[in-house]
Amino acid sequence: MKKTILTADRPTGKLHIGHFVGSLSGRVKLQNAGDYDQMYVMIADSQALTDNFGNVQKVRDNIIEVALDYLAVGLDPAKITMFIQSEIAELTEMTFYFMNLVTLARLQRNPTVKDEVKQRGFDNSIPMGFLAYPVSQTADIVGFDATIVPVGEDQLPMLEQSREIVRSFNNLYGETLFEPKALLPENKTCLRLPGIDGKAKMSKSLNNCIYLSDSADVVAEKVRQMYTDPTHIKVSDPGHVEGNIVFTYLDAFCEPRHFAKYLPEYANLDELKAHYERGGLGDVKIKKFLNAILDEILSPIREHRREFEKDKGAVLDMLFKGSDRARQVAASVMDRIKSAMGINYRKDNKL
Repeated sequence: MKKTILTADRPTGKLHIGHFVGSLSGRVKLQNAGDYDQMYVMIADSQALTDNFGNVQKVRDNIIEVALDYLAVGLDPAKITMFIQSEIAELTEMTFYFMNLVTLARLQRNPTVKDEVKQRGFDNSIPMGFLAYPVSQTADIVGFDATIVPVGEDQLPMLEQSREIVRSFNNLYGETLFEPKALLPENKTCLRLPGIDGKAKMSKSLNNCIYLSDSADVVAEKVRQMYTDPTHIKVSDPGHVEGNIVFTYLDAFCEPRHFAKYLPEYANLDELKAHYERGGLGDVKIKKFLNAILDEILSPIREHRREFEKDKGAVLDMLFKGSDRARQVAASVMDRIKSAMGINYRKDNKL
């Protein structure tokens, strides 16, 4: 079986450091390792429209922004296929067929869907397109014979639903489609990076993000505002590491080499945590340490982004070329699906 990877992001805003540790840095490693047959990176504009249908301009504008973030972190269109979801009409057709393989009740029970419905305040007026998001995602995966899907922990219920739909199709029409497997980030903290407010997952809609394109000054200010430990009022007070967002981010981003470079009086993160917990270590010091680490990570990303921003036309052309390649693959899979179902009439000699 071929090893084919599919990943995606919704173009509802620029990408943030939660995306970076949760998926983008892993994608770059996968791309550079070359241990795959094909790798697809999709800008999921059709899915973004399911809850932004009254604001198409928002989605339209952010297609280029997401592509710039992809290129800035090191995704290389010479090694992977980067494309726009709505350019692949076959995915819509697959979604229509797969909707017959899942019930309304099953979609409503999906934990990820339930959380996002609540977050968006849809209540009893859920757009059908949004509710069918797991079905559409199944088409995205199946459309490229993807076997590996890098996801965050919150997306596991979505992927399991895709696996259920694939099994249902294969049970009805024979072994036609591949069941995808999840690839989770190795660093458990990266599975669900909280926002700088400490109250929820980092989210564009909650305005609690540090964006990859934020300037150094903006990042420094956001780090200064980070939620820490409300009981740690004086430097001498014992502090709590658990639930302290600065330490959560250090768990996600800090490497041993950072201590020698920015905080040589400590050997490692465990030693830093122990000092904070017994008292005598201020929030300002650990925030400056975190800011130095983030600046080291984000500075080259900002520089690369500025270079690609000089010719957005070339970025769009790259996306169109990738979409053309992706559509050829999806058309082949669509042909196989229709043949298995017995509705590929023009190629049916028995008809």
